[in-house]
Amino acid sequence: MIRVRRAEERGHFDHGWLNTYHTFSFADYHDPDFMGFRSLRVINEDRVEAGRGFGTHGHRDMEIISYVLEGELGHGDSMGTGSVIRPGEVQRMSAGTGVEHSEKNASAMPVHFLQIWILPERKGITPSYEQKAFPASERENRLRLVASHDGREGSLTIHQDADLYTTTLRDGSVTFDFRPNRYGWLQVARGAMTLNGEELRAGDGAAIEKESQVTIAGDGEALLFDLN
Repeated sequence: MIRVRRAEERGHFDHGWLNTYHTFSFADYHDPDFMGFRSLRVINEDRVEAGRGFGTHGHRDMEIISYVLEGELGHGDSMGTGSVIRPGEVQRMSAGTGVEHSEKNASAMPVHFLQIWILPERKGITPSYEQKAFPASERENRLRLVASHDGREGSLTIHQDADLYTTTLRDGSVTFDFRPNRYGWLQVARGAMTLNGEELRAGDGAAIEKESQVTIAGDGEALLFDLN
């Protein structure tokens, strides 16, 4: 079963410096039908103007992933981390017992990125940070594992039984086989694709349940979550 969440159905707020879309309920946006999916709690699509950003604020007990599509995202936190995240790079921050951080546009153009929250397998994890680059060649017309519970295949390590794949399709297709009793979420970041024949466009998401296999085809970029 595939349940589509259309881009235009998401929560939307334009604050001038920040244009944001919420796939799931977040902050002042509440949709009882979309409170998250399995351990996946937040997918926010943000565009932040040059020179602007999110000031220092705190989080606890959450796995936070940043996925940059365009521009550069500057990061700083109370663990002493200072970094810039660029397209092709993925950041993971485990908030655990508590961390303060800021995210700001580090480029002269708007920065366009996805902010993803995944519930951790347990509370009270020691805060940590990780960032890695994944070459375009590893993502083109194939699924590249970028985050996993065990950090296999050079992926980021997250504290949850979940795998995150990314793919960039160039008039191509990829197939993914789910293990028994697993669930999926596909988020189209840009372009146009089909998921088992269901047409999807940029900003669309889809919950995947009781499907042993999915085929993603088309032109664009997408993230696929394999969830328990």
